[in-house]
Amino acid sequence: MVAPLAYSQTPQPPQGPQAAQAGATQTWADQQKSQAWATRNLDQSPRHQQWVKITQGSRTLNAWVDYPEVSGKVPVVLVLHEVFGLADSTRNTADHIAAMGYIVIAPDMLSGFGPEGGDTRTFPSSRTASQTLTSLKDEVVNADLDTWADYAGKLPGSNGKLAIVGLSWGGGAAFRYATTQRKDVKAMFIFYDVGPPAITQGPAREKGLSSFPIDKINVPVYGFYPDKDTRVMSSLQATKDGMAAGGKAFDAVIYQGAEHAYMRVGEDPADGNPANAAAVKASVTRLQSLLKVVLH
Repeated sequence: MVAPLAYSQTPQPPQGPQAAQAGATQTWADQQKSQAWATRNLDQSPRHQQWVKITQGSRTLNAWVDYPEVSGKVPVVLVLHEVFGLADSTRNTADHIAAMGYIVIAPDMLSGFGPEGGDTRTFPSSRTASQTLTSLKDEVVNADLDTWADYAGKLPGSNGKLAIVGLSWGGGAAFRYATTQRKDVKAMFIFYDVGPPAITQGPAREKGLSSFPIDKINVPVYGFYPDKDTRVMSSLQATKDGMAAGGKAFDAVIYQGAEHAYMRVGEDPADGNPANAAAVKASVTRLQSLLKVVLH
């Protein structure tokens, strides 16, 4: 592990518009334009924001760090992005959490997997980025999360406590990471992605395997689900049943009328569904309350 380095220039990561979520191929420029609202929010934030990079083996891992305006040591929250990579909407969500008084790290989980070892910004389309991300083995994703968790614990402002918030793909990744039994991770917050027994990423998905080791989960898991998201809603009861059978803490809230990726689309001024904005407000309030419980 090396010390964090600020980028010599501040790159703008690509965006993940709702059109791309539906499967349309987006260029990096298209994604940038679609989330100009998030970029403006970040530009207006009073908090210190910094791009950093660290090494893991032969790869360079990139992340964005957002510091709260508080004194003393505080917990750290990792925020994991959607399937199209690190976007300004993810950083916008991370900034909401930093405003609650936490150091927030938003890793680019595509770091080193792009053309010529690049990150999200280097993929020719959102489709190729998502295909790459969903093909990664759990042990690869977990190793990156271990690296960022280690980094978080060594930050001068960290008190050693950690929570993970996952958005869409990041939610599924966080749920699977809950089985690694790290003692510094105090809770997982899963936004609109499936949990056990479903496997939706990596080689296991292709083989139709379902071997989620629920018995290894030792932290509480909190779910945030939009009732219009058919894919995740269709598997939610099975997740509840599996977690209950294993004696694991799983508290899921369903937001009526909200759609997939509401933490992104609900803040977009162009979104026509008021239930998404309502779900954002309710989710931020709930998340703030829960973080106070698990991290203090």
